Amino acid sequence: MNITELFSLKGRTALVTGAAYGIGFAIAEALGSAGAEIAFCCRSEEHLKTALEGYSARGISARGFICDVTDEAQVAKMINEIGGADILVNNAGIIKRIPMTEMSAEDFREVIDVDLTAPFICSKAVIPDMIKRGGGKIINICSMMSELGRETVSAYASAKGGLKMLTKNIASEYGRFNIQCNGIGPGYIATPQTAPLREIQPDGARHPFDRFIISKTPAERWGEPSDLAGAAVFLASRASDFVNGQILYVDGGILAYIGKQP
Repeated sequence: MNITELFSLKGRTALVTGAAYGIGFAIAEALGSAGAEIAFCCRSEEHLKTALEGYSARGISARGFICDVTDEAQVAKMINEIGGADILVNNAGIIKRIPMTEMSAEDFREVIDVDLTAPFICSKAVIPDMIKRGGGKIINICSMMSELGRETVSAYASAKGGLKMLTKNIASEYGRFNIQCNGIGPGYIATPQTAPLREIQPDGARHPFDRFIISKTPAERWGEPSDLAGAAVFLASRASDFVNGQILYVDGGILAYIGKQP
């Protein structure tokens, strides 16, 4: 098999959750460009319509679904309509930046439900069919917060830390069926979700958090959604058939770097 065939996704169906924009859209576009048939879901009719137009403009064949990925019945219905998936990317997620002592249990549970319980539900829904197909790929979108803590993200870090361990457990439990489950841990990526952290201040200065991230990242920039494309295609393809239970951090080197001396 030549290297092009090794990374080809032709003939495979990929389901990417939360792929109407941002990281999910970029990953779905990359998988589609590698030959996969794309199915994606979101919760907004408006975002669904815009995303379908975006995929079409890029020459990507995509089917879109309205689905709450925290709802087992909705997920099962969507998987049935898709006809199963060779590749699942658990990308849908939320974050609530609230100091822990000010955060309600309801808000905490909502983040856990979307960022951790939903990947469990979606993975559970596709694994039986993957076993029948002779294998499959599950990619969980983890985070640097799978490894680190930071102020105001107790729920998000708890969910992403749990997602890292769910990744390892799926790999452990279903690796014998030729199912590989790995994670991608993005660094700070320029998306609508992080836009408030990059806003130019009234005096024209960069946001303090923006300056902080640049100073802590050897690449000295925020990542772009497209920076995740190669990692996604690798983990979705036969090139990663003996890679299982791993988290690939795409963070510009931030986790490797202690920072500059003051």
